[in-house]
Amino acid sequence: MPQSKVTKEFIYGLPKAELHLHLEGTLEPELKLHLAQKNNIDIGQHTIEEVKAAYQFDSLTSFLKVYYPAMNVLQHTEDFCTLALDYLKKAKEHNIKYAELFFDPQAHTSRGVPIEAVINGYYEAAQQAREFGVEANLIMCFLRDMSAESAMETYLAALPYRSKFIGIGLDSDERDNPPQKFAQVFALAKKDGFHITMHCDIDQEGSIEHIRQALMDISVDRLDHGTNIVEDPSLVAYIKEKKIGLTCCPVSNSFVVDDMKGKEILELLHQGIQVTVNSDDPAYFQSYISDDLYSLAEAYELSREDVIQIVKNAFSISWISEEKKNGYLKMVDEYVASFE
Repeated sequence: MPQSKVTKEFIYGLPKAELHLHLEGTLEPELKLHLAQKNNIDIGQHTIEEVKAAYQFDSLTSFLKVYYPAMNVLQHTEDFCTLALDYLKKAKEHNIKYAELFFDPQAHTSRGVPIEAVINGYYEAAQQAREFGVEANLIMCFLRDMSAESAMETYLAALPYRSKFIGIGLDSDERDNPPQKFAQVFALAKKDGFHITMHCDIDQEGSIEHIRQALMDISVDRLDHGTNIVEDPSLVAYIKEKKIGLTCCPVSNSFVVDDMKGKEILELLHQGIQVTVNSDDPAYFQSYISDDLYSLAEAYELSREDVIQIVKNAFSISWISEEKKNGYLKMVDEYVASFE
């Protein structure tokens, strides 16, 4: 089917799942300023324009230098609930039916916020979202540029709230912080029945070795980003055999390395790898999931079938029951049929 058929209208209306979304990365300038004023936090910015101007970066490291200080405005349970609920309302606008949401407790507990405020606030938002038709679950992530001991302390502190999140992830600055550094806490989390995923960011030093560690040593269920895997056909064959999906984020890629990695995403897609498209930190990249999909489709001339397969992949590799997956996949088929 010709590329002209992949319209913005078609993409926006598709039922979707989002699997790579950092709740802290949904802090839009308007909410940041509102929470700063509410909580009497001096962020050095006094207008929306000033906040927007501060959201400037050209690499993963420079992005993180903007990203973490912005979180100071999040202080109380209701702040975390408000942040997540704002995203989930936008998710509805993009016809996201299901989302698995990353959150970083250490970014908050390290500045004195109780872990229960973080988890309870986010969880409350996920519960409220069901009322307007968006199902969401939480994935607790460790900051890899903090110590393995801190990750273990965070994991143990979170266990009293274990019913409120379904998975464990690893994110933040990958330099000199390989997956193996956190082998002990991930082994415990796996033993405790949590799903496991890890960021293997694009074009990092040691990318392929980190991907190998995540797959072979940690035995992750998914890889976040991970498109450097194309450099090792044996690892590509491994994830195909094991049905391990990749949660790709083309627009954020284009900010941190000036390349969407669309060529790699398409190559993997056409090899039968379950690649997905997600928005990562949409407040900072000003691109929500439908925008990412449309940008990728436009830049790399995706066929309509490519777009549909990417969307179906997300439901297929999500951490929900087969019954729910089949229900959502049926929604996609019905939408596609109705769009003819």
